[in-house]
Amino acid sequence: MNIYPVADNIISPMGFDTDQNFNTAMAGGTGIKAIEDNTISPNAFYGAKINNAPELSQFTFLENLFIKSISDGLGQVGGLDMSRTILVVSSTKGNIDLMDAKKAKLFGNRIELHAMAQAISDHFGFRHSPVVVSNACISGVSAMLTAQNLIQMGQYDHAIVTGGDILSEFTVSGFQSLMAISDEPCTPYDANRKGITLGEAVGTILISNNKNTGQPTVEMMGGGQSNDANHISGPSRTGEGLKLAVEKSFKQAGVNASDIDYINAHGTATLYNDEMEAVAFDRLDLLKVPTNSLKGYFGHTLGAAGIIESIMTIKQLVAGQLLVSKGFDELGVTKPLNVVKKQQALVNARLALKTVSGFGGCNAAIIFKKL
Repeated sequence: MNIYPVADNIISPMGFDTDQNFNTAMAGGTGIKAIEDNTISPNAFYGAKINNAPELSQFTFLENLFIKSISDGLGQVGGLDMSRTILVVSSTKGNIDLMDAKKAKLFGNRIELHAMAQAISDHFGFRHSPVVVSNACISGVSAMLTAQNLIQMGQYDHAIVTGGDILSEFTVSGFQSLMAISDEPCTPYDANRKGITLGEAVGTILISNNKNTGQPTVEMMGGGQSNDANHISGPSRTGEGLKLAVEKSFKQAGVNASDIDYINAHGTATLYNDEMEAVAFDRLDLLKVPTNSLKGYFGHTLGAAGIIESIMTIKQLVAGQLLVSKGFDELGVTKPLNVVKKQQALVNARLALKTVSGFGGCNAAIIFKKL
């Protein structure tokens, strides 16, 4: 059964729809800047923070972003048969700001992911209980693959996959405790990289088994997931887990490494993640394929990352233009990864590979084919 992305939306500091985000990135812009916010960190730090978000008083900040993003996506398609549509929500922390006791009194138990997802679902009147996917930084791609599986099993015809996370004291202090946050905008794969930059964003992608639901430009060919169980926060040094996930995606899509025209990788700018990806791509014979990370534009958006970066992967594939891997200057991994250093045309490209990796050793990959 063929599965097609038929509509999408990205909300980030660079814009409130996909085109705004893509055009800003193509022009060299970024959502990352110095942030001074004592509710998040006592010290200034670099991150990507959304300002002037919509605010329906009965919903939290994150829920408002989800609602705005889903509404924009739904506005791009005809009337969906809601009896055949499922909402899939991806997030690592959800309404983490409700750890504040004053806020918690206003929104009850919606710090719990299932309660947050149900509140969003109820707002739109979806008929089925939402599915929640929370698996560290692969959550977004994992949610897309979950939705694909539900459609291919015949349970639904359409899925609204939405993912999001926000900046919070809990998240920022957690990464600071791991000494993983850079004191300047992140520089994935660069020799002088210092760690991640966190960001907040929400992305939504509607997928369907019916081309006529929208105007699809790509097909979701296949995907794979794995867990290398190496360490609670450190990736496998051999890249075995990511290699396995990519190989699964190749098998499901019926393609080989030589068929891949472009890779959008995870590229967090941490010492071990970037090296692990280079090792894995070497073992997969993918080192010559043009590769970029989008973390220099959005920061690491956790539960949103897999979705918004998949949307941007599709946009680049369809436009035939690759974005610079922002912040990259000098190769800082041991394998000769083909990192995109300047904007370049993607001529006659058909297939793009998106990869993600996360805490606990989880990995995921998905392949898109240009129609």
